[in-house]
Parts: sequence; structure tokens; C-alpha cells
Amino acid sequence: MAERKVVEILLVEDNPSDAELTLHAFRKSKLANHVELVRDGAEALDFLFCRGAYSARRFDNPPSLILLDLKLPKIDGLQVLEQVKGEARTKAIPIIILTSSKEETDLVKSYKLGVNSYIQKPVNFGEFQDVVQQLGMYWMLLNNGPPVAAFVPK
Repeated sequence: MAERKVVEILLVEDNPSDAELTLHAFRKSKLANHVELVRDGAEALDFLFCRGAYSARRFDNPPSLILLDLKLPKIDGLQVLEQVKGEARTKAIPIIILTSSKEETDLVKSYKLGVNSYIQKPVNFGEFQDVVQQLGMYWMLLNNGPPVAAFVPK
């Protein structure tokens, strides 16, 4: 039987260079043993709700953190956020919006939907890497993540 991978971070990013920079920053800082990369909102929801290509995945193994871009193909990040935070089994998963959007409406809507943090991606490579390392340090090492009981529907 194959060893089950514990997904610590779900990275939802359609831009290959941003995804690679993020993965590189996590590898460099050794903050996560396993990062699952999905390229669009539909794939993110399939992963989280164990559907489609991810139907064999166990629902009792949620990621410790979701890094979510807003501008995604198929289903945008705000719709993903709304569905995840609207479902009792997933609403406790911390979600960080990591986006290039400067739109105040995106920021307002994200917080109204329950995002845990909203970070605008720096354009500079070094600054981007620093931001990813800092958020990983906080969310994966310093923050007390939700206990198992937080994922049980009422």
C-alpha cells in the first residue's frame, strides 16, 4: 500500500512562474514537506472535496493551509473561497489570498467571505520569495492550526 502524503499546503496558482517561485521559496526554507499544486479553481474544489481526479483522496486529510490566487481559470478564487468557507467540513482551513490584484473590491469581498489573510504579490523576485517564506513561517510554524474537531460538521 502506498504511503499517504500529508498535504500541508494547497497552492492554487495558474501562473507557472509564480507557482515555481512559491514552491522554490518553500523548498529553500524547508517549511513544508508536501505542497500540492493545482492550476485552476475547479481543480482546487475537486481536490478539497475529493471529487473527479481526486475521488480516491481522503476527506479527513485536509491541507493545513491554502494559498489561493484570485484570477484563476474555470472558477475564480473568490468563488473557491466562498465554497470552502461555506462548507462546515472545510471552513476551518486557513486561506491566504496571494494575488496581484490591487482592487479594493477584491480585498473587501475576500474578507467578507472569510479569508484569513490577503497578500498582494510583490513584483520583485527577492521580495516575493521573502513574503512566501514569512507567510509559511507564520502559518506553518507559529500559528496553532485548527484541531480535528474544527472540521466536523455541527
